[in-house]
Order: sequence, then structure tokens, then C-alpha cells
Amino acid sequence: MEQNVSERVKKLREELSYHAERYYVYDAPEISDYEYDMLFAELKVLEEAHPELYDPASPTQRVGGKALDKFEKVTHNARMDSLADVFSFEEVGDFCERMESLVSRPSFSVEPKIDGLSVALTYENGVFVRGATRGDGVVGEDVTGNLKTVFSIPLTLPEPLTLTVRGEVYMPRAVFEKINARREEQGKPLMANPRNAAAGSLRQLDPKITAERKLDIFVFNFQGGALYGDGRLPTTHTETLDRLSELGFQVLPLRRVATRCEEILSHIEAIGALRDELAYDIDGVVIKIDDLEDRRTVGEGTSTPRWAVAYKFPPEEKETVIEDITVAVGRTGVLTPTAVLAPVRLAGTTVSRATLHNLDFIRQREIMLGDRVIVRKAGDIIPEVVSALKEKRTGTERHFSMPTHCPSCGETVFRDESEAAVRCTNAACPAQLWRSIEHFASKNAMNIDGLGPQIVELLLSNRLIADAADLYALRAQQLEELERMGKKSAENLIRAIEASKSAGLERLVYALGIRNVGEVAATALAGKYGTLEALMEATSEELCQIPDFGQITADCVVNFFSHEGNRVLCRKLIEAGLLTVSVAAPTEDLFVGLTFVLTGTLPTMSRDEASALIKAKGGKVSGSVSKKTSYVVAGEAAGSKLTKAKELGVSVISEEELLRMMGE
Repeated sequence: MEQNVSERVKKLREELSYHAERYYVYDAPEISDYEYDMLFAELKVLEEAHPELYDPASPTQRVGGKALDKFEKVTHNARMDSLADVFSFEEVGDFCERMESLVSRPSFSVEPKIDGLSVALTYENGVFVRGATRGDGVVGEDVTGNLKTVFSIPLTLPEPLTLTVRGEVYMPRAVFEKINARREEQGKPLMANPRNAAAGSLRQLDPKITAERKLDIFVFNFQGGALYGDGRLPTTHTETLDRLSELGFQVLPLRRVATRCEEILSHIEAIGALRDELAYDIDGVVIKIDDLEDRRTVGEGTSTPRWAVAYKFPPEEKETVIEDITVAVGRTGVLTPTAVLAPVRLAGTTVSRATLHNLDFIRQREIMLGDRVIVRKAGDIIPEVVSALKEKRTGTERHFSMPTHCPSCGETVFRDESEAAVRCTNAACPAQLWRSIEHFASKNAMNIDGLGPQIVELLLSNRLIADAADLYALRAQQLEELERMGKKSAENLIRAIEASKSAGLERLVYALGIRNVGEVAATALAGKYGTLEALMEATSEELCQIPDFGQITADCVVNFFSHEGNRVLCRKLIEAGLLTVSVAAPTEDLFVGLTFVLTGTLPTMSRDEASALIKAKGGKVSGSVSKKTSYVVAGEAAGSKLTKAKELGVSVISEEELLRMMGE
């Protein structure tokens, strides 16, 4: 029976690897997504039932493993240089002339420059063992677990070769647009562009998040090792990429070999013309000598190879029409005008909206409703209106004015003369409510684990809460009836909400979302006034006496607490039993002179709760272990901090021992 299971697992892994390659590398699937998912689910069940059959190269390892504390450093076996940029056809011509003066009749590989993040992939005996970011070219970061989630990276090669290749990780446009659409619905800041999104996704400490981002890769270079089983090496770059394709790598498309500069320029234009149609972003075209011996003749520069350049596309500008100007309200109450454009294809994506920032921006550029305008992406990232084409006006255009009342709640808006922003200061404003509750529950605020954007939306849409204070009146039975919330999830969320009551005044003040009051300012306010009740009565003159507090921040605090809706919210939080006194000032001197470091998951407390208790006893809490550390409080799955404590001989205690020291 055991033999049959082992054979079935092996067969499933082979089938899934084959079909993943057909889908992700060759874009020629042979089975449906449903059939693939069923095979994958069967393999996962078998592997979980038989852990002795674990294989790091199994397709199930692509869904993301355990989250890391940090990325380890990796020294590359060959320097990962960047390329020199050129910005005109004249500069491309100069490059061709230089190469022709150094080698006889050079041939050039001309290929698109993928706008992504460069990585090195290392295989030992045909098995993927390490993936690293470029870093500074010499030392990068080990992101192996995250790269395993990229399905077009083969986990095993068809031959037992030991080699390193270089590729460009990117986020497909369709994935990027889908993620941004979801983030917009959730009121989250939008990702700037696919390249930034790919870089941020690849550097997530939790591989499961990377897996959700559906990254992809093109391999474009051979870094070293054995490309053939008999030890021979390729003679040209083109042969190299053809061989890598044979081994299962997804190699650069749209490449061609040219022998004359005119051919190079023609292919650059051809690639540029296809730019809008591609499923991924490119920001230029790479021109490199194809013959590897010729490359050695030309040689390397101090920081870039002499045998290659990257032609960068100029910023793309398009003409379109402002069909409307809408005004949205953000979490902090800022009213932001946005131009609704006749859709236009720009730098690889369809643009139908562009921020107009504020009224001053509109007036400075003399923008009117109905104007024909020039738009571009600032730095190929954020759509912006460059200018209005005033000479094309027909007389039907209209001036735009900011609303005098909040478009969401109807309250009178406020504009501080010291800034350009127009604001709604009503904390109960529906447009701000979702975002303000999400902020209230965030890690650095009340740290309510499990209360993410989707759950907040569920609570609001089902009218279970009307403000942040209502969270503390929720019952598990109410939550169990919600979509995506089972009994266990409901109980966990109620526990997390209850635990947040002891977060202290510092976190609570930050959680209120007072404009210009970040974590440092919130701590200063808590230290100055000690209780929420006292802070609610603060005057501008008193606030200005706090170090580093200016008149603007003081006015923001006074303005917040002068609004009756905000005062009602604060009173409800007090009545709900939240700890509304400062935990920064020690109530005892038991731990004065002692420094603690917390690591791992504690049995009954969160790290924030343990930190608050230590500080209340006069102790300090540090994020790193050193010889000056007095105690390391270690919980389950303690990592590198525990190891370092043992190396330095620092005392390691449990949560139980910490509580015993406190007399609790």
C-alpha cells in the first residue's frame, strides 16, 4: 500500500509539473484549471498524510511556506551588473560604431527590456536550491521561498545540471490591474506600477502573500555552471537562450539577431509599436553583442559591461478629454479631485482616471471640465495631467469648484490656509468610516488581529457597527452568521478585540486617526496628559508646549476633539472599558535598569501586552539582542533572537517566569 502511495505521489508531481510548464511557460494548456486543481488537491492530501514523502521540489511547495523574520544575505557567484542606458537613436548608433571598431563584423542580440526585478536562480544536480535578488550586484537577498511560488520557474530540470541563470521577475498587467481594483474597493493605497508591485511582492517575508500576487519571470542570461551535460559551453547568447528554453525556462520573447545598426533601430521601433499589446511592461530594448568570444574581446567597464546598452523609451504622452471631475474623501478627510478621462492607452495600461491633487493644482494649470488635455505617467508610474490644450477649446468647457460640503456626509468642509487640502473633519463620515476603522485596528494602532478590510466591510454592510467603539459590543454569535466567518474565526476575533482594550493611551490616540498625529506624537500626547479625558480638554496653548509640537499639529488635535461626533466616539470607548491611561510612564520601579527582548509567540499574551506590562514596571523593551540585554522572553517558534541570546549568554525566560518576576 505504501509503495502505491509513493508511486501515486511521484506520478502526480510529474503530471502537475508538466501541465504547469505547458500553462505558464508555453501558454498551451492541455487540461482545464479545474482538472489541474483536482490533481493538486489530491497531491496535497497525500503529502499531508505522508510527511515522509516531503520533497522541496514538489508543486505543492509553490503555494508559500513559513513566514521569515528577515532575508539572509547571498553573495553571487558572478557579479550581476546593470547596463548603461541610452536615450536616443544617435546614442545607439554611437554604440554600434564603437563595437565595430573593436571586433570584426559584430552581430547583436536585440531584445525587449522587461520592467521588473532582477534575480539569480541556482540549481544543483538539476534541483532549484536558491534564488536571490540582485542587491548591489555582489550581495543580494535569499528569496528562494518566494521564487518557488513563481510557476514558470522550474523546480527541477530535465537534466542533473548545476548552474545559475539570471532572470527578470515581473507582475503581469492583468494581475496588477486586478490587485489594484481590489485595493481601490478596500480603500487601500494603489500600487504605483507593475514593477514596484513585483519588487514589493518578491520581498514579502510571508511567501503566501507572494503566492497570491501571481508573479512571472523571463530568463535572459546564463551566469555560470554547466549548461550541457558534457561540460561544453555555448558560443553565442542566442544559443544560450535556446538551450535554456530546452531546459524548461521561459526565455525572452521578441528577440532577434541583427548585424547592421539600421536593423537594430528597426527592431526597436517594432518592439515599441507592440508595447501596448504585451501582457507585461517593458521600458526599453537591450542591445548586446551576441558572440560570447566577441564580448570577452570588448571587455567589462567598472560597473557596466561595454558590450551592451539599454535603450530607454521616452515618456509617452497622449491626448484625451476630461469628461468629468469627481471628488473622493480619504481616511483623513481630505477631499481629492480626480479627472475622469476618455480612456487612453498609456505606457502599457489603459488610463481612464488621473488625480488632480487639489484646487491649487487645477488653477495653476487652468484645467476646465471638458478640456482636451495631455496626459502622461509621471516616471511611467502615476497618471497625471500635464497641460490643458486651451487652443482646442470650443466654449463648452466649464470651470470646476470644490464642494463646500462633504460629498459623503454633508458636513461643511474646512480648508486650512496653511495647506492646499480641503477636509471633512467629521469622524463619523461614511466615506472615512471604513478606512478609519481599518486604521483603528491596524498593527501599530490597536493591533486587532483578524480585523482586516474585508471583515470591516462585512461588519459595516451588516450594520453591526457604526464606529470603532461598536467593535467592543460585538458578540461571537453575531459574527458566526457572517459570510467567511465560522465559529472558530468569530471566537478568535472577539478575543483579539477584547485583548486590544489593554493597548494603552499611546496606541489609542494614534488609532483615533487625528491628522498630523503619528505614533511619536501620540506617545508624546499620552505622556503629557496621562488620560484620554484630560487630552480631550487640551488647549492649543498647552499643546504647543510639548517638544516638537507646532501650531498646526496643536490645531489639528483641538479641532478633532471640538467635533461632537469625535467626543461621542471617545466617550463610548471609555465606557467600553478600554485602558485610556498612558502605559508609557512606569507605575512601579521593579524593572528599572533592565532591558527585555521578546521573541516567538507567547502562550497567553501578545508581545504588545507583554511590552506594556514590562514598561509599566519600569523596564525597557528592545527589538534586538545585545550584551546589554537583561532577559530574552521566549515563546513558541522563537527564532534568531533566541539563538543570539544563547551565544551571548543572555538569560532566557518564559512568559510564566516573567509573570512570576512581576508577582502575578
